[in-house]
Amino acid sequence: MHKGKGMKFVGDSRISAERKSTIPKDYSEYPGRTEAFWPNFLLKEWLVGAVFLVGFLTLTLAHPAPLEGVADPTSATYIPLPDWYFLFLYELLKYQFASGPFVLFGILILPGLAFGGLLLAPFLDPGPGRRPHQRPVAVAMMLLAVVSVIWLTYESSSHVDWEQRAEANKPIHPDESVVDQDDPGFAIYESNCMSCHGDNLQGTQMGPSLLETEHSAEEIATIAHEGIGDMPAGIFQGSDEELDKLVEFIVKTKEESQK
Repeated sequence: MHKGKGMKFVGDSRISAERKSTIPKDYSEYPGRTEAFWPNFLLKEWLVGAVFLVGFLTLTLAHPAPLEGVADPTSATYIPLPDWYFLFLYELLKYQFASGPFVLFGILILPGLAFGGLLLAPFLDPGPGRRPHQRPVAVAMMLLAVVSVIWLTYESSSHVDWEQRAEANKPIHPDESVVDQDDPGFAIYESNCMSCHGDNLQGTQMGPSLLETEHSAEEIATIAHEGIGDMPAGIFQGSDEELDKLVEFIVKTKEESQK
């Protein structure tokens, strides 16, 4: 030790001379640019997620999605649709360039390019700025993806009458069924009418509900032979006696459902 010079120590060379603090850096010298991930940034993310979750739950409670009936693999009249978040891909496959002989282009190449482009966006535009005009490539790709998904989803859903579809395919619990399968008219109904009007007369996309029909027994018999609206003539194939049993079955089942 030398007077006025301070002390000098001989240290172990294996120990770093710089002491690294575990305390997070003070970002106050960089206002508006960056912040500590924990807890500042993560707390904001949680708050935004919580607001979105509450809003989504409120929407589902105010407008619950209608349930459809139990899947019936023997039904040839049911037209399946994907869930709402896949409707844009469903609509894409309706275009000529993505369907038919080009279906692989629609189900693999186009979606692959779209999602691959979003995956590569941060690498294609690695600028440090966070404002939209400072990240033109990434922002343009994201806007193109969002607009495409929204437009295709709207186009797909606008051609579907969702209320009619839900009504035609609403679930009917076995205990709530009013159809008497032991009735002699049920077998006739099954072979002539069930494919369009459903196994419980509830109606399908191909035909209306017979439980809510306002036609009389005589009118039902006439319609079975001559047709009405989109229903062509000659659907019923059977004798007059079978027609009487069919009409009686429909009328009785309708009355039972209205009790």
